[in-house]
Amino acid sequence: MLANLAILAQEAAEEGITNTGLAALTYGIAALGPGIGIGYLVGQSVQAMARQPEAAGMVRTTMFLGIAFVEALALIGFVVFFLGQA
Repeated sequence: MLANLAILAQEAAEEGITNTGLAALTYGIAALGPGIGIGYLVGQSVQAMARQPEAAGMVRTTMFLGIAFVEALALIGFVVFFLGQA
């Protein structure tokens, strides 16, 4: 569903429809995905550290790598949002 909204916003930009409100709303909805992903990732990591405290260092490192990758998706979407405005 979020991919469809991004495609609609891109098509609107290509046709010359410069409705910045629609573009901002579309990016806002698309940013929900990475937000949910980071929340789930951190929650599961905390649960794993609580279950096996001796593995906390490895779990924490993996958690930060996952957060970086998910956040990169959000930043790519942010850049695409600004490219669509130009």
